Amino acid sequence: MLRNCYTMRLMDIILARHAETVFNAAARMQGHMAHTPLTRAGIAQAEAMGAALAATLGSAPDRDLWVSPSGRTQQTAAIVGEHLGHPFFDWRQDDRLLEIDVGDWEGRYYADIVAEVGPIVDADRRLFSVCAPNGEWFPAIAERLTDWLAQLDPARPVLAISHGITARVLRGLLIGGTDWHGVKVAGDAPQGTVFHIRNGVESVLHTGAGVQGVKAA
Repeated sequence: MLRNCYTMRLMDIILARHAETVFNAAARMQGHMAHTPLTRAGIAQAEAMGAALAATLGSAPDRDLWVSPSGRTQQTAAIVGEHLGHPFFDWRQDDRLLEIDVGDWEGRYYADIVAEVGPIVDADRRLFSVCAPNGEWFPAIAERLTDWLAQLDPARPVLAISHGITARVLRGLLIGGTDWHGVKVAGDAPQGTVFHIRNGVESVLHTGAGVQGVKAA
């Protein structure tokens, strides 16, 4: 049975956005299943995330570790885990933490898509304003994340590594945000940023050095 919003907001969740990838640097669309490696800048971002978390949580913190199955989140998690004294195999993978599915746009350059169909991003909110052909839209993201939250043990603290848009929708479910096509979406943040959400209140444990917006999803 799904837990109500009040119960979800009482959870203790540290949520991190993955570090920069080669697709981010080239302004190519990644979506949910593109397994794109981190750049050298991205590796440095992941190292900084791990150091910040180790300073906050100490060695081998007693938290349930969750990660999107995407290669870029797993690579980030492997580096973070070394800082925390947790082997990579402690991380539980869950498809519900994947990034938005960009359908037929996956792997394409943003500039080529815009030249073909026109603007696809809302400049103020830094969110997709057009659904990709055969892609996923915000209510579907919120539905799968609500399902993931409902299956967590509310008594257990969590550390999760996910993606730009997915993290914004997940934070929107937990702390609220701006309505976007019927879904609450929290504000943007650079790649490598780490949030701590507890009792419905969000704080920033570490501000990443990466870029912002959907081109860094």
